Amino acid sequence: MSEPRVIVSAPSETGGRRIRSDGEILGMAYSLHDLAVLLQRAGLEGWDEVDVAESPVIEWHGGGPEVWPRSCGGQGS
Repeated sequence: MSEPRVIVSAPSETGGRRIRSDGEILGMAYSLHDLAVLLQRAGLEGWDEVDVAESPVIEWHGGGPEVWPRSCGGQGS
């Protein structure tokens, strides 16, 4: 059985990254933990942050697994 192809989009203005699996949007992730949870819900049971960061089935756009911009708590400009 082959694993699904997962695409992690570049970070959005809010810091989240859209996650798609085989063309279906799974949701927005704000960390490796969030991504692992979304993938577990999609059927990749037992995946954790290390699996996500090292998996060859994940295609990273706009930066790899280390790129998770902090979300701003306020508008301080």
